[in-house]
Amino acid sequence: MERKLLPGKPHPLGATVTSQGTNFAIYSENATRVTVCFFDDDGKQTDCVDLKETTAFVWHGLVKDIKPGQRYGYRVDGPWDPANGHRFNPAKLLVDPYAEAIAGEPDHKGPIYPYDVMSGDDMKKDEQDSAAYTPKSVVVDGHFDWGNDCPPETPIAESIIYEMHVRGFSKRNPDIPEKLRGTYAGLAHESSIAYLRKLGVTAVELLPVHHFIDEGHLADRGLHDYWGYNTLGYFAPMARYSSSGDDGQQVVEFKEMVKALHAAGIEVILDVVYNHTCEGNEKGPMLSFKGVDNSVYYRTVQDSPQHYMDYTGTGNTLNVYHPQVLKLLMDSLRYWVTEMHVDGFRFDLASTLARELHDVNKLGAFFDTIHQDPTLADVKLIAEPWDVGEGGYQVGNFPVLWAEWNGKYRDTVRRFWKGDNGVLSDFAYRICGSSDLYQGDGRKPSASINFITAHDGFTLCDLVSYNEKHNEANGDNNTDGADNNDSWNMGAEGPTDDENVNNLRERQTRNFLTTLLLSQGVPMIAGGDEFARSQMGNNNCYCQDNELTWYDWNLDEPRKRLHDFTAQLIQLRKDHPNLHRRKFFQDSQIRGSVVRDVTWFGTDGNELSEEVWNEPWSKSVAVMFNGKTLNQMDEDGQKIVDDSFLIIFNASDQGVEYTLPDPPSKSPWRQVLDTENIADPFAESETHDKAIVGGRAIRVYSDSVESVAKSASKQRPARTI
Repeated sequence: MERKLLPGKPHPLGATVTSQGTNFAIYSENATRVTVCFFDDDGKQTDCVDLKETTAFVWHGLVKDIKPGQRYGYRVDGPWDPANGHRFNPAKLLVDPYAEAIAGEPDHKGPIYPYDVMSGDDMKKDEQDSAAYTPKSVVVDGHFDWGNDCPPETPIAESIIYEMHVRGFSKRNPDIPEKLRGTYAGLAHESSIAYLRKLGVTAVELLPVHHFIDEGHLADRGLHDYWGYNTLGYFAPMARYSSSGDDGQQVVEFKEMVKALHAAGIEVILDVVYNHTCEGNEKGPMLSFKGVDNSVYYRTVQDSPQHYMDYTGTGNTLNVYHPQVLKLLMDSLRYWVTEMHVDGFRFDLASTLARELHDVNKLGAFFDTIHQDPTLADVKLIAEPWDVGEGGYQVGNFPVLWAEWNGKYRDTVRRFWKGDNGVLSDFAYRICGSSDLYQGDGRKPSASINFITAHDGFTLCDLVSYNEKHNEANGDNNTDGADNNDSWNMGAEGPTDDENVNNLRERQTRNFLTTLLLSQGVPMIAGGDEFARSQMGNNNCYCQDNELTWYDWNLDEPRKRLHDFTAQLIQLRKDHPNLHRRKFFQDSQIRGSVVRDVTWFGTDGNELSEEVWNEPWSKSVAVMFNGKTLNQMDEDGQKIVDDSFLIIFNASDQGVEYTLPDPPSKSPWRQVLDTENIADPFAESETHDKAIVGGRAIRVYSDSVESVAKSASKQRPARTI
């Protein structure tokens, strides 16, 4: 079949449907020929068209009568010169870097590698056609009826983030039709929505949904990439999570999911992987960027361009320093906000994006570009502030518009409740919003994304159940995953029938969740921690797409009890702006006198002495958050006044008697939470001058005042998209 070709336009990049057909545009500086090829639903190549026009290195043309649903790919010719970073090979079919949908899986046993695999010589070109073994790009019609979609626009200071996996969350939910389980539609199902609303979270942070592939070594073992940090396409939602096929309907299904979550008042944050791709190093497959223009899209070693700079531990690093790659990332971000209506992004290994030459530069081009972009000005930007390169650990060093995963919070809180010596002072900084990390550059407590567990590492259940990792199922002889987890099994490794051990584990879990949700900053809960989801000690489940990682919805009494506890704890936080302050603690002037907004107390009811702060054995402390000193106004201009809270943390094994300090108001302290109380931890009771706080427990007291300005109850204007 001979296709009619018109000159078309160089922008936008990708495949754009018009009244005449589809415009194709792809960027390649060093190519000598670019061909777009078309395929039927069975993967058979039907015809190809050379793109004749080039404008500023963009190859483009409008192909008549190409309609949505059409599968296509590129063949790009140019120099085969690996020694100088060029690896053009027209025998290898390439996915469009701007593809909005991708169909099919790569076959690693097929000739998807650009070099002679048999010899292992990556300088020797392989001429075998890869088309039958590679995924195909799909032309997409982006029209969608968003109706009255209104993003919730929850201020980040009021956010409660739930990190979750699209597939794992609903895969075993019996209340969802089987076809929809593990899909975008499964997450949008009324059962899923009802659960998230009852729990009380304000945002879901989805593990990567950009289209990714399985790594070859996992395929050889019969395993699958589960987490998704192996990106092939930055515009395409992962087809594996679609219940409606891979011919472009995955785009519609994703939009329907976002629309349903927004209707329930829940924001959608994407975990995005802009630091590397699935193509690996010089021995990796050629599926897209490597064949489109290797020296443009990847950072190569300056003195040896045959090899790749690797700040990610995956074999390659995207060349964000190049204007076209920077444009690719910005176009992708804007696409997901404007076309897919997502509310924010968590950037994997974000330090890599700040490396202009070698050193991390927080004022690098990537951040400068984001900061001036009006489309991204109102979305949530969260950094994982480290990579594996030298100087990559950058907690506390990102620019002012960014929040960060606070790895120091995680480590300190784990060590405190494990009972380590000498962490009390650092623990105090962490639960007060980590002012030592974020206050100096103009940021606020909301810059700290507090977490104790995440997808990478132990679940909370496993954190209190295992001393050692148990990753044998991954096939690497238990050598993968972190060795130092700051975990404690309470005296038995893994599941046990010992009632005392199980009671202590349950109490420690409540301690962790209470600490997380009563700390200043923004809490992030790892999905399933609220009902003790276990991975049986595996702390690196990146390749376990099975019942080891899928959420088990058959809750026994202890797991249901923990879920209800978490939901009540979330509601307590949401009800009180004193527990999610927008500013760091700073003493206030009231009627001419200084009023302390945060005070630390020892067991005698007096302020904690410097001597106790510095003692390595100090494992118990009380802190008071003064609700009269918020220095905040509500949306009607009224001063916000809230309850004060006295929180006593006791990480020692023995109970500790505390003399309670006087409350800031005339109202007496009332006990509102005791993590030692299994049956009814939120039972309220009046208190006296003294209280005995049990070993490994938290007590929370409140003085009741009339709260002004319910923090999250008012409708906010919609973001312009």
